[in-house]
Amino acid sequence: MLTHAPTRVVRDYNSDSRYWEQYKPRPGDIIIGTAAKVGTTWTQQIVNLLVFQSPEPRHLGRLSPWLDARFFAPLEAILPGLEAQEHRRFIKTHLPMDAFPLYDEVRYIHTARDGRDAAMSHLNHLNNRTAAAWARFDAVGLGDPAIGAPMPRPPRTAREFFHYWVEAEGMHTAEGFLALERTYWDRRKADNVVLVHYADLKADLDGEMRRISAFLDIPVNEAIWPALVEAATFEAMKRDGDRLLAGMEMGLEGGHRSFMHKATNGRWKGEVDEADLARYRAKVEAALSPALIAWLEGGRAIAGDPRASPD
Repeated sequence: MLTHAPTRVVRDYNSDSRYWEQYKPRPGDIIIGTAAKVGTTWTQQIVNLLVFQSPEPRHLGRLSPWLDARFFAPLEAILPGLEAQEHRRFIKTHLPMDAFPLYDEVRYIHTARDGRDAAMSHLNHLNNRTAAAWARFDAVGLGDPAIGAPMPRPPRTAREFFHYWVEAEGMHTAEGFLALERTYWDRRKADNVVLVHYADLKADLDGEMRRISAFLDIPVNEAIWPALVEAATFEAMKRDGDRLLAGMEMGLEGGHRSFMHKATNGRWKGEVDEADLARYRAKVEAALSPALIAWLEGGRAIAGDPRASPD
């Protein structure tokens, strides 16, 4: 049953939230909703392992489509494949939670990360984007009267990019990142929503996978559990990247190797201007509650369980 209809439309180079009007939920569907470059693929792999109860690598893009993406295959080509899936479905989006419909029978997993780390990972992603991929984004913008322009090319160095990311407007900037995080935080106490943090996944992958498994009502099979956890490590995903992310080379130079770059936090330290860090901090404090700030910067290990937070 529909519990919350979307309250706004997001229509940019990456996504068109109106695509969700064609989505027909099934009981048990899983929506992985995140900002960009915060551990989305990691979360997709964890859910893949839990759903199939097997460490065998599977193509995540085919199993877990990005439903609202505008630069892949058209929606008309994606929906039949999604409808044909007989396993428990898990779908990806980078939309804020107020831009797509919410249903009682669907589970929502949100993965978060410190915005400064997300920005540095986004820079690596953009710097490795192929000319063909840029052309696809340009075509989206030029073909949409609401945009009417090719996709802007941001700066390529860490310091200049971070300044751009802090000062620019749009979904994939500090402004959009903070606004998106606030929408998921506002839903954190719903029974069918769970918040996961990149730092917690790095610190205790086994424990966080158990938490996600419990949320999805998937019993832990201890006999195969170590193999599932190993398959979700960064090292295993990079090793198996040619199967998990087959075809990534069409969008990124180096394919899955550049997509799964370093999986480290704190790369912004010493790389970005102190004045820009101060501007980012001011935006954060103006936009978010203290509890949400603590959660974004440290996860459960620092901020505690988001469900228990009063603000």
